[in-house]
Amino acid sequence: MARVPLAVAIHLAVCAAAYAQDSAPESQQAAPSSEDASSLGVITVTSQKRTENLQEVPISIQVLGNEKLRELNVSNFEDYVKFLPSVSYQTLGPGFAQVYMRGVASGGDGNHSGSLPSVGVYLDEQPVTTIQGPLDIHIYDIARVEVLSGPQGTLYGASSEAGTIRIITNKPDPSGYESGYSVGFNSTSHGGIGNVQEGFVNVPLSERAAIRLVGWHEKDAGYIDNVVGTRTFPTWDEFTGGNGTISNAAIAKNNYNDVDTTGARLALGIDLHENWTVNASLMGQKAESNGLFAYDPAVGELELTHFYPERAQDNWNQAALTVEGKIGNFDVTYAFAHLNRSDLIESDYSDYSFWYDTLYAYGGSIYNDNGDIINPSQYIQGKDRYRKTSHELRIATPQEERLRFVGGFFWQNQKHDIQQRYKIDGLSSELSTPGWPDTLWLTKQLREDRDKAVFGELAYDIIPDTLTATVGGRYFKADNSLGGYFGFSAGFSPSSEYGEAGCISPDPYNGAPCLDFDKSVKESGSLYKANLTWKATPTKMFYLTRSEGFRPGGINRRGILPPYLTDYLTNYEAGWKTTWLDNHLSFNGSVFRQEWEDFQFSILGANGLTEIKNANQARINGAEFELNWAATYNLQLSAGAAFYNAKLTANYCGFTDEDGVPVTECDDPEAPSGTRLPVTPKFKGNLTARYTFDIGSLQAYVQGSGVHVGQRTSDLRIAERGILGELPGYSMFDFSIGISKESWALDFFIDNAFDKLGQISRFAECAEAVCGAAGVVPQYPDGQVYVVPTHPRMFGVRFSQTF
Repeated sequence: MARVPLAVAIHLAVCAAAYAQDSAPESQQAAPSSEDASSLGVITVTSQKRTENLQEVPISIQVLGNEKLRELNVSNFEDYVKFLPSVSYQTLGPGFAQVYMRGVASGGDGNHSGSLPSVGVYLDEQPVTTIQGPLDIHIYDIARVEVLSGPQGTLYGASSEAGTIRIITNKPDPSGYESGYSVGFNSTSHGGIGNVQEGFVNVPLSERAAIRLVGWHEKDAGYIDNVVGTRTFPTWDEFTGGNGTISNAAIAKNNYNDVDTTGARLALGIDLHENWTVNASLMGQKAESNGLFAYDPAVGELELTHFYPERAQDNWNQAALTVEGKIGNFDVTYAFAHLNRSDLIESDYSDYSFWYDTLYAYGGSIYNDNGDIINPSQYIQGKDRYRKTSHELRIATPQEERLRFVGGFFWQNQKHDIQQRYKIDGLSSELSTPGWPDTLWLTKQLREDRDKAVFGELAYDIIPDTLTATVGGRYFKADNSLGGYFGFSAGFSPSSEYGEAGCISPDPYNGAPCLDFDKSVKESGSLYKANLTWKATPTKMFYLTRSEGFRPGGINRRGILPPYLTDYLTNYEAGWKTTWLDNHLSFNGSVFRQEWEDFQFSILGANGLTEIKNANQARINGAEFELNWAATYNLQLSAGAAFYNAKLTANYCGFTDEDGVPVTECDDPEAPSGTRLPVTPKFKGNLTARYTFDIGSLQAYVQGSGVHVGQRTSDLRIAERGILGELPGYSMFDFSIGISKESWALDFFIDNAFDKLGQISRFAECAEAVCGAAGVVPQYPDGQVYVVPTHPRMFGVRFSQTF
């Protein structure tokens, strides 16, 4: 049943010839011939809540349009983000990425319920950034991806502190019937075989209404091997006389990190009359992944040895409604969305047990109902449920007026229902959390984040068509709460400040033994923006901007810790957007300085629980450039580059005062002033060249792309950075060739052609000083640190057709 929408879409597409009309909508027309590529096309964006020419918007924006996404063979987040110089990320697998922009990254993001993201992700008008992070939306039948660099606090608010990514879908079009499909196969080096099937159909219902149905299924091959191995727990081995060894032979498997993704989108568009339109959509996706998307260098490249099943299921669905129209001379927009997301996770956590047993004899406290010491290996079963509802109502004056205004109201509520079971098979009922067999540790909490805001931007043409001044502001209120149960049973930890021994109420809480804490924090504040834009000529524009962004504070999941405070980012930027050579060449860029105040820093603390503290101050100096050149009728070149110098401007001492304000004066800071911020390289760049030509009646092309990511540091803290190691720079190259004729196209591609395994991130499964301890275990002379690699080389072929 999960594939019914896909089957329907492809079936309608294949049968479309009998029903096709002459006028196909622009969004899916066949690729232009080489003679159409003589100059750069006009790209329109809606990043400032208006429809505008990209070259006339005075902010740093990179756009990947429908055609560009297809040319770059983009199907998911990791595919397009590598061509965005301003974006960096860390990931533990599909749907579990932490996104950063312009060097605004602390690096330690813990797990489960941490800080709100610093980069907002939108699907059309609706925010889809959950507390976990953004949805990994399959990229098909997408009009464009807009990437707004720098703080977008006035128009987009919280979680757009460092930037915003907007995914704009193709809308239902009543002007004509249209359908299409795409099928492909691929082979991953060191891995298996994958495939993808996609289809869409656009059906006019009348002259003023249409529906659009899109479906997809993608099978991504695995490339990490879980190889056979054993592990001996010292304490258990001692108590059992040499029988404290476990093996993973029963679950060892090659290429075990495969992914199945299935989804669909149904959209309805209605033109009520010439001034009002309604667009409603339902969209859902289910991604099932196995294994871990990292390897253990101590075992081998693209190899590890894990002992318990590992899988994840990321399910989400969204209902959205956008109403647009006019009241008098004002444009009015109302956008509503409701998102449900459910993440089900099973993961091996035996590293934690092994290292704590090796260093601290932890296994001596783990026994069964008979009192016998047992295998202390832990594994995690997690259920994270997210609910997000948002409303935005805004008005805008006509774009052609000399004095223009856009503004409105925004309110949002998001909930995170957290359930994490750390289990040990055969655990004594005395040590298990009451009501949860074999559960040594239970987290059962509910987090709720409420946001309200009023915002607006006012622009005035000081000199019409030449000099424009813009001011903007946003006033917000945040009300965030967190409460519930976390910890051990009283039988395991009778003197604990949390868990069953730390109950503040005898009544059960949501299935847990009791309530450990129930806290909330309320904040309000204002953000401002000022911009001056000079249009020196019709094709040369320069601007100066001061803008602000923020993330609300909140409550720590370890309820005995104090709340963390709102952090702010202030951006000072000078930029330009220019077109040259009779619209054959565009060169855009910006230089900027960003001041990051009291930034939130999440780490993996004791018992593997996220702790969030405000760190201190940081400064990011940078420059970004983008070049597009229609060199000839046949050759098109595009390039992007970003340079960053991101450093602390005060000591990170690792603790705050009683009010949560970070302490910066200490004798032995964990990261001294001048320390480089992690995750972001000093340089990231890309270059793409595409050459089109004709072979008889066929249109053909060859294309090559190169991406370079510079060296990065793995952690803010000096000691932990030394344990995890550096992230070396890497370069990757993609190549493709293809032919097309009228409505069909055949493409062959090779991604990461030279099979370069770049390192995206490095991590340990418990506190770095424990799981990363060097010189303790001969098997792990440098500690046990995992590496998340880039995707290995992949060969593929794709056939697509439109009707």
